[in-house]
Amino acid sequence: MLFLFDNLKKADSIIYDLILKEKERQMSGLELIPSENLVSPAVMEALASFPVNKYAEGYPGHRYYGGNEVIDTIEQLAIDRAKKLFSAEHVNVQPNSGSPANMAMYQALLKVGDKAMGLKLTEGGHLTHGHKVNFSGKLYNFVQYGVDKETEMLDYDKIRKQVLEEKPKLLLSGYTAYPRNIDFKEFRSIADEAGCYCVADISHIGGLCASGVHENPVPYFDVVTTTTHKTLRGPRSAIIMCKEEFAEKIDKAVFPGIQGGPHEHVIAAKAVAFKEALEPDFKNYSEQIVKNAKVLASELMNLGYRLVTNGTDNHLILVDVRKSGISGIDAEKALEKAGIYCNKNTIPYETGSPWDPSGIRIGTPVLTTRGMKENEMKIVASFIDSALKSRNDETKLAKIKNEVKEFCKNYIFYK
Repeated sequence: MLFLFDNLKKADSIIYDLILKEKERQMSGLELIPSENLVSPAVMEALASFPVNKYAEGYPGHRYYGGNEVIDTIEQLAIDRAKKLFSAEHVNVQPNSGSPANMAMYQALLKVGDKAMGLKLTEGGHLTHGHKVNFSGKLYNFVQYGVDKETEMLDYDKIRKQVLEEKPKLLLSGYTAYPRNIDFKEFRSIADEAGCYCVADISHIGGLCASGVHENPVPYFDVVTTTTHKTLRGPRSAIIMCKEEFAEKIDKAVFPGIQGGPHEHVIAAKAVAFKEALEPDFKNYSEQIVKNAKVLASELMNLGYRLVTNGTDNHLILVDVRKSGISGIDAEKALEKAGIYCNKNTIPYETGSPWDPSGIRIGTPVLTTRGMKENEMKIVASFIDSALKSRNDETKLAKIKNEVKEFCKNYIFYK
């Protein structure tokens, strides 16, 4: 696939050059940030298409503006495909991103001040799961649960006890930095015993849930939100899925609750991504993501790095680099100089700060999309190790970056 952007080049050569530089960065380096992926050419073309011009406040068949007969068909197709993909009773495809999707979910189910429970940010949760600096922690009374200090995994018995003591109105599972499988059926059981709403944010593992590689909570949870990028490999956006009994509340919370006109070009791109995810090959792709993550984790442990939970079951890995005498921020910067991209990240029972944490978070969605498999993960692990050990040597880091660039020439996704 060759991107020409002839009109853009003529209209704004500065932006044109910067866009091509970003494409070059993506193709010549190793993107290990687990919340990122590469969309297909078809998804990208849908993003840059004519529905971008249309205002479509409301829902299919019930718009505030005229001229939406084609847009209605596009949005309904996205809805129908998402329902089939996740076995959902109802889907709202209008949320612009993951955070507003969660905001709408809370608005539909809670009143300001209601008690809810979610995982601590520092132990794998998300800002919108009740952190005090976020709207979720400011508007609602969030009590947060954690992971076991020894295993760094969810302790369902302990969570059950805490939920029954706190009696929240809503229990949230699904995380952004938890490398193990989640027992969603156990969360459903806990919520039922406590008599509270059972919801999940599966933004990171959405593609794995859709393909059956990870348990899919959608058929038996009250409400589930997910972004549509990450493991789902669609455009940067989100959807909300729910039982039919919550459909009206969810739809009203999205519009007119928190959003106006939906981004129908993005919804068209979501529809394309859902069609791609419904193909048989997508399950093979999802399985390969996990295979790659497991091999990368094993190789890093063999090289002497401590991993949170001592491994992974999904697409992401948390490396406790502090145990190797490196801070998370220093590790991130060193790897970036070597053309390897990750993000600094807190680890359970963090002793540092979010801006100077003990860990880095890495993942395999992008590498898998580019066609890399188990053998390549061993090479990637060696690149990571070399860069971290050479973190104070600019010359060596530059040499590693050239080696990474040469390696990546065999895995160019956007030509």
